[in-house]
Amino acid sequence: MPPPTADCHDPAAAGPAAWPAAGRLRPLADLPASRLAGLRGVLTDIDDTLTRDGAIEPVALAALQRLADAGVPVIAITGRPAGWSEPFALAWPVAAIVAENGAVLLRRRGTGLAIDFVADAAARADNARRLQACARDLLAGVPGARLARDSAGRLTDIAVDHSEFTQLAPARIAEVVALMREHGLTATVSSIHVNGWIGPHDKWTGAHWAVTQALGCTFDADDWVYLGDSTNDQLMFERLPLTVGVANIARFVPQLRWLPGFVTPGERGAGFAELADALLAARAA
Repeated sequence: MPPPTADCHDPAAAGPAAWPAAGRLRPLADLPASRLAGLRGVLTDIDDTLTRDGAIEPVALAALQRLADAGVPVIAITGRPAGWSEPFALAWPVAAIVAENGAVLLRRRGTGLAIDFVADAAARADNARRLQACARDLLAGVPGARLARDSAGRLTDIAVDHSEFTQLAPARIAEVVALMREHGLTATVSSIHVNGWIGPHDKWTGAHWAVTQALGCTFDADDWVYLGDSTNDQLMFERLPLTVGVANIARFVPQLRWLPGFVTPGERGAGFAELADALLAARAA
């Protein structure tokens, strides 16, 4: 593990217990520029935060480049599989992508790609057997359940499609979550999939891991803003002091226990670009 660099903050700063929960969604315009100006970087979800229908929106890609040009690192943290994430980790101007909800870290190394795992090979092999047993039960036991089309690229989890190519009713989504948990999996619902995995990793631990490995410094939550759009972003909304939802999070607000502190006017990639531009304007002021 690289040693912390001099400009990284001490992790002994205030922890989650000191941060008030967001009580309501406030417009991005209410976010003080002084708060944005002091940020080190951006953590972001991918699906329906940067993308639309699985492809990054041009306005979001342009915003990523503006942030990179200004020296603001972006780390994307997603439930998408490692195989799906590989080309984007190489092509997008991001410091790293954490795939499969904190299990796999992808970052450029020279002209290639470094891929690291939370679990060792033996644990991954054992987990794969359990995951496939769960997948068989899901397909047999939940009417209409289908594995996500990106399942071939998944190395450490399983995913059931509920909105990308297959529509599952809320009751069926709840059945999928319950059955995953019966098998001992952690289960979360994103804007398109129900993801299930084995182990204590998640988006929060993935953020710590990526900042340490990709940037060589300790993670201090006060230095980062997180953007998301759905229920599987709740842990980040709960634990980071500064969080933003893109406008399409409205679909999930009734299901959220923890809300982002602010919301962008625009949906998906447009909302990400709005936050990026507000951050860059604050730094330039």
